[in-house]
Amino acid sequence: MEPKSMTPRERMESGLLYNSADPELQAQQRAVNELVYDFNATRPSETERRQQLLREIFAEVGEGAWIEPPLRANWGSHTHLGNYVYANFNLTLVDDTHVYIGDHVMIGPNVTISAAGHPIEPNLRREAMQFNMPVRIEENVWIGAGAILLPGVTIGKNSVIGAGSVVTRDIPENVVAVGVPCRVLRPINDRDKQVYFRNRTLEEGLEGLN
Repeated sequence: MEPKSMTPRERMESGLLYNSADPELQAQQRAVNELVYDFNATRPSETERRQQLLREIFAEVGEGAWIEPPLRANWGSHTHLGNYVYANFNLTLVDDTHVYIGDHVMIGPNVTISAAGHPIEPNLRREAMQFNMPVRIEENVWIGAGAILLPGVTIGKNSVIGAGSVVTRDIPENVVAVGVPCRVLRPINDRDKQVYFRNRTLEEGLEGLN
């Protein structure tokens, strides 16, 4: 029995190799890229326009989600934003397949989330072969500035990814992970309920807040 024939779009979202230069795919991608361009051209006062464009760009946009321009996205339409997601300047989404960002995720400036990869074999790359694997960021994760997330990784809820880290493998929940490649440094612990930066206590930091 012959394997079922798949369209380039179906292959793109299946994890199989496909030709990323397919004209139909490129035309679909350009249509979304136009919306990303419009989003980046908005003025700071145009908050309603920005939110409208985010809803047109992304697959899902939760309540209170906010992205600071400029934004770069291969598609945008494969990215799912939970409630109260915040992404700072220069978020890059290589979202040729699905990227799931959970509720209350915080993303620092200059972060790259890449669901796309290319074969090591040189002749396949010459033929524009590509594969994509979903990326999942679970709820209440903080991703530090300049971090890079590679295809297929999952970051567990509540975890912190240190600035400049390169995440090549799954990170469990409730840990601080740093480095290149990114590795678990330590669990989030009781001390984190008392100290917010170096030796500065939460009691000190919250003093005077109503």
